[in-house]
Amino acid sequence: MGFLDRFSTDIGIDLGTCNTLIYVRGKGIVVDEPSVVAVEKGTKNVWAVGAEAKRMLWKTPGNIEAIRPLADGVIADIDSCEKMIKYFISKVISRHQLFKSTRMKIGIPSCITQVERRAVIETALKAGAKEVDVIEESLAAAIGAQIPINEPAGHMICDIGGGTTEVSVISLGGMVVTKAIRVGGDKFDEAIMKYVLNVHNLRIGQQTAERLKIQIGNALSDKDKAIEKMEVRGNDAITGLPRRLEIDSVEVREALKSTVNEIVELIKVTLGETPSELAADIVERGIVMSGGGSMLKGLPKLISKETGVPVFPVEKPLECVALGAGMAFDLFKNMSSDRAIYDNLND
Repeated sequence: MGFLDRFSTDIGIDLGTCNTLIYVRGKGIVVDEPSVVAVEKGTKNVWAVGAEAKRMLWKTPGNIEAIRPLADGVIADIDSCEKMIKYFISKVISRHQLFKSTRMKIGIPSCITQVERRAVIETALKAGAKEVDVIEESLAAAIGAQIPINEPAGHMICDIGGGTTEVSVISLGGMVVTKAIRVGGDKFDEAIMKYVLNVHNLRIGQQTAERLKIQIGNALSDKDKAIEKMEVRGNDAITGLPRRLEIDSVEVREALKSTVNEIVELIKVTLGETPSELAADIVERGIVMSGGGSMLKGLPKLISKETGVPVFPVEKPLECVALGAGMAFDLFKNMSSDRAIYDNLND
C-alpha cells in the first residue's frame, strides 16, 4: 500500500436514478438512500435529503419542491445533486477527513455522453472529493458480484438500474462488448401507470406503481402460483374524483411486457455480437444479473427461456455497483502492477 493509499479515504458510489449507495473502504456500504432532495423554492435551501425527502415527493406545500437530481442514469439537476452528495458524504466522513484526501470512484452508464460524464466528475469535485474517477456500471457490478473479471474467459453481466440497463461481456479485466439503453425500474413504473390509465381510466402516482411492481409485478407467469391481487387508489381520469381499484398480477405482467422485451432484446443483441469463444464461456457460466430491476419476479427465468442461457441473480443486487466501484481502487492497481512486470520483460 502506497503513501497516498494509507492516508486517503476511498469511496465507491452508485449514483443511481432511484437510490444512491456509498461504499467506504474498511466500512462497507454506509449509505443506501433514495436519490431525492427537498429544497425551498427561490432560496434553494435544503429541507431534506434521501428517505425523508422521498416521503415528500408529490406531497409538498407550495414553497417546498422535492427533486430527483438524476434522470435516466445521468445528472439532471447539478446543484441539487452536489448538495445530495455532500449530505450523504458528511453523514459518514468528518469534514477533516474529507478535505484531507478523499478519492471517489463513481459508477456511470456506458451510454452517457462525454458532457454528462464530465458533469458527474465536476459535481463530485465540488462536493469535496480530491480525486474523482468514473467506472462503467456493468464493470463495477461485475466486480461487486465477485466475478473473476481478470480471467481470459467470457463473463456476461446484466445490470438493471432505475434509469438504465447495461449488458456487458467482460474478459481480462475489460469490456469486450457492451450495450446500454435508458430503460430501467422507472420505465417499469411508468408502464404500469400508463396501463392503469388507459385500461381503467385511473390516474395513480409513481409510488403506487412502484408498490404494484414490487408486490405483484412479474415478467413470467407461474402456473404453480395463484393470481395475486392488490388494491390501489387514485383519481378517476373522467370525473377527477378519488376511486379504488383492484389490480391483479396478470394485468401488471401485461403492463410490463413491452418494457421487459426491450431488455431481453438488448441481451440478445449483445450475445449476437460476442466473439464465439467468449460466447461459449457464457453458455457454460451463464448470465449474471444485478441492479434493483433484476429483482422483478420471473425476469431471470424469462431471460433464460428467451436466450437458452442460464441466468443467475446476485445475492445483493442493489449493492453491486457501489461495492465494485470501491473495490476497483485495489483491483485495477494490482492489474497495473502485473502489466508493468510484462512491460519490463519486453524492454
